[in-house]
Amino acid sequence: MIDIRKLKELVRLMVENELTELDLQDKEEKVLIKRGHEALPGQAPVVLNGAPAAQQQPAQADAPAAPPASDAGLVAIESPMVGTYYATPNPDAEPFITEGGNVSPNTTVCLIEAMKVFNEIKAEVSGTVERILVKNGEAVEFGQKLMLVRPS
Repeated sequence: MIDIRKLKELVRLMVENELTELDLQDKEEKVLIKRGHEALPGQAPVVLNGAPAAQQQPAQADAPAAPPASDAGLVAIESPMVGTYYATPNPDAEPFITEGGNVSPNTTVCLIEAMKVFNEIKAEVSGTVERILVKNGEAVEFGQKLMLVRPS
């Protein structure tokens, strides 16, 4: 099995270099890491030695086919990875952003902790946060909507 330190370093390099896929193989190990919005439904973002490290949750049958009318025109900020959502940089700090707060593309809106690595999630859109859809400390999935922003 791959050394966890090696895996953390690979993930860090992917984030720093904005890579969406990394496929490495030698005589003993094979590592395939995918991140971003290119994954297919049900595809795990990290695969080690052919075994999924995390599974995507299947879509719920009772999920609405279309967003509610009140969500029309809103842009979702989605989780780029599986992990734990944190609204604050530390337990005693104020949240990065609150409902009604303004964001720009480079505004950090939360942290997602994956494998003991804290990843800053940027808004990537300008506007006003209408709704925050997850709670501090909640587990999130790849592609899960974290918040909705009304673009400006």
